[in-house]
Amino acid sequence: MKLLNYFRGETFARGIHPPQHKETGVMAIRRLPFAPRLIVHLSQQVGRPARPLVKIGEGVVRGPPIAAAEGFISVPHHAPATGVIEDIRLHATANGPWGPAIIIRVHQGSTQEILWEQPQDLTALNADGLIKAVQDTGIVGLGGGVFPTHAKLKVPKEWPIDTLVVNGCECEPYLTSDHRIMVERAADLIAGITIAQQLLDGPRAIIGIEDNKMDAVEAIRKLLPEGSSISAEAVPTKYPQGAGEMLIKTLTGREVPPDARAYTTGAYVQNVATLATMGALMPRGRGFIERVITVVGPAVEKPGNYLVPFGTPLRFLLDCVGARDASLEVVFGGPMMGQAVASLDTPITKGVAGILVLRGREVAERQSRKTYPCIKCGECIESCPMGLNPSTLGMLATKRAYDTMADSYRLGACFECGSCTYVCPANIPLVQHFRVAKQMLRNKEKTA
Repeated sequence: MKLLNYFRGETFARGIHPPQHKETGVMAIRRLPFAPRLIVHLSQQVGRPARPLVKIGEGVVRGPPIAAAEGFISVPHHAPATGVIEDIRLHATANGPWGPAIIIRVHQGSTQEILWEQPQDLTALNADGLIKAVQDTGIVGLGGGVFPTHAKLKVPKEWPIDTLVVNGCECEPYLTSDHRIMVERAADLIAGITIAQQLLDGPRAIIGIEDNKMDAVEAIRKLLPEGSSISAEAVPTKYPQGAGEMLIKTLTGREVPPDARAYTTGAYVQNVATLATMGALMPRGRGFIERVITVVGPAVEKPGNYLVPFGTPLRFLLDCVGARDASLEVVFGGPMMGQAVASLDTPITKGVAGILVLRGREVAERQSRKTYPCIKCGECIESCPMGLNPSTLGMLATKRAYDTMADSYRLGACFECGSCTYVCPANIPLVQHFRVAKQMLRNKEKTA
């Protein structure tokens, strides 16, 4: 075990150091107003969409479930505001396709107090009961994966976990919502870690936090008693330190084998926002109805970390923060791994940790940069944290040799961090090529 890797200067190989742009890290969390209408998508997670429990015209109060999980790989969704069910229909999603959604007309005169909860003694629950309690809360992975948290916590018994790795790195430029959660809601985080430890048979927990957030490290350490099984460790600030494989390497010295799950190393990774949400909601038996989101970018007049109800229309949120440019370009996430939003009418869902708002001319300037042939400089190879050869993968992608990319050059190991694209002097959109290749391979599997 290498618990003090940081103090020996050890971390994962390669990676990059893009500008951090973490100015909102000192801005306290504040609540966004409720929009006149909320659009609650029924598929905000990996797995099956939830099933509506309400009917058009029915009144709802803030808090109880309005859609039930459909099977184990699914989660319920809860009413984010008091109001009336206006419609249940297809609605635009962030990446283009339409999906089923519940439309709530919000009572603007309501105080929007949470009027529904089912307190429970979590320590009295067995493993199955605790898993069900996690699912009933509607929590998904908030680090970007949106996989149902209860399902991820059900680790096969043949792989005992001795280390719970808590990811507080937040290495993506601009994003600071996790930072503020650790500073302002450290007690909730510790409570959530304790719940996860109970489910994983009591492993120690190490919270890895990049050393540009020392106030978060200190906020957590102040609440930990002597001899606690939980520790908060500063790790080097380097992108993509927040990737699970990278953080396991930094904190424990263990390597996740190719094509293996992280838990096969005895380490289990969970994001700080996910665990803090568990700690805040599960003892009260409340549902997951809002989250902290960083809203930032050159087009934003009032950047900050906002507590946003799920279903809030993006257009309404942008108006609240003073982003009113007629040619806005919006990214859900950050500049490295974020996804451009297809429509400003899309609502906020559980997987949105940050919103980067750019002016159209800034995006056009970037897109107008000429792409040149690969000069074989090797910068992409030196930056890839997974030890891949992005140059060769990019060449194969242009030839549509997708099977070769997967079989001979480990395309599946790429988690699309964007480091290769960032350093490429030829402006080749490598990570975009890889995303297309993966989608083509998935399409091929479906038709096989």
